Amino acid sequence: MTSIRRTLLAWLLAGLLAVALLATALTYVETKREVGELFDLQLKQLAYSTRIDDLLRGRQPSLAPSERRPAAGVSEIVTQIWDRDGVLVYWSQPGAGFRVPATEGYSNVVRDGREWRVYTHVAGSHALQVAHALDERREIAAQTALRALLPLAALIPFLAVLVWYAVGRGLRPLDAMSRAVARRRPDAMAPLPESGLPSELQPLAASLNALLARLDATLSAQRRFTADAAHELRTPLAALKLQVELAERAPDGPTRTAALAELKRGVDRAARLTEQLLTLARLEPEAPTRAFGDVDLSALARDAVVARAPLALDKRIDLGVARTTPATVRGDPASLAMLLANRLDNALRYTPEGGRVDVAVDDDRAGAVLTVTDTGPGIPAAERERVFERFHRGTAAGDAADAGGSGLGLSIVRRIADAHGATVTLGDGPDRHGLAVTVRFASNQT
Repeated sequence: MTSIRRTLLAWLLAGLLAVALLATALTYVETKREVGELFDLQLKQLAYSTRIDDLLRGRQPSLAPSERRPAAGVSEIVTQIWDRDGVLVYWSQPGAGFRVPATEGYSNVVRDGREWRVYTHVAGSHALQVAHALDERREIAAQTALRALLPLAALIPFLAVLVWYAVGRGLRPLDAMSRAVARRRPDAMAPLPESGLPSELQPLAASLNALLARLDATLSAQRRFTADAAHELRTPLAALKLQVELAERAPDGPTRTAALAELKRGVDRAARLTEQLLTLARLEPEAPTRAFGDVDLSALARDAVVARAPLALDKRIDLGVARTTPATVRGDPASLAMLLANRLDNALRYTPEGGRVDVAVDDDRAGAVLTVTDTGPGIPAAERERVFERFHRGTAAGDAADAGGSGLGLSIVRRIADAHGATVTLGDGPDRHGLAVTVRFASNQT
């Protein structure tokens, strides 16, 4: 597991070490440059302050060429004088002479693997040269840089401790928030306090509070759903028990047959309710999403009408497709078929004998439109928004002859429509009688 504390400490200490190394390198380079400039100035001053005549009057006797070897470990400044004929006429050390172009200014020369810095001063018929070994310059620069960096090296442990303390203090509010969340009960959905938090933690606290609010809403909805489902299942189960008892106590065959038929209708209602509850569970936001594809809405409408034609004939309801326009939407075929099934089942359930149920599919620039109309009791305008709530039944539908619905049909319709980016609106049916349910798909769905 990655630790923010360790990561921050590692990066800060690595940065501190990198800065220290960079400072060391820059200090050494700058010190080397300054030492070089200082020695160059010293060489120049020495060359101009030296009187050639004084040196020549006290010059040493000439040595044989074989004896003119550089002395090992020469550490002082070397001075030599050349005449116009290129003859070495003075040298400060035996055998230390080396030839440098007799031109005014600085130059570098390597002799026997050792590099020298030379300043040449031309005066009359002679050239005075003053030289200093560069390796000594580097040694002096390194020592000077080391002395300059010693305070920084001494501060590094102190800075490391300071960084460790600063990181720990900076993460203290995060630790406090973590402990506060860990101490919470599973059902505690109160928002976390955001006041007094550092600005970096306020977005995190706000996001956690938003998550807690969503979880609270989800849990509340689940609790309501569970309570409503238990209530809705209790009634049909009690009715089934009563119908079983009536069938058992039936005095004759016709009475028993009627009781069993009523029992069968009760079982069908309970099965339909259970199926709708499972459908709603599958439509929850947390449920796995299905892959969308192209769906022929007109073909889907025709199939749904054909599947329910026997039920419509049994109830003497005129069920048909009013009109179909070729329309293709992006969606899940099974979910859209479920949407049509729930709407048609409701329409057939509440439409009385001799009524009419029509399905229409249109397509325009605004998008595909699916409309199902019936001549049932309809839904008053004041209740049309509430009927999308789970287990809510309209008063007009409740007064219908066959009010065996569960109050989930339109809720399922809206949930499926929302998943497909569509809108559901309720209106009046033909001649302001009954109900018209319109599902409009967005144009980008077509």
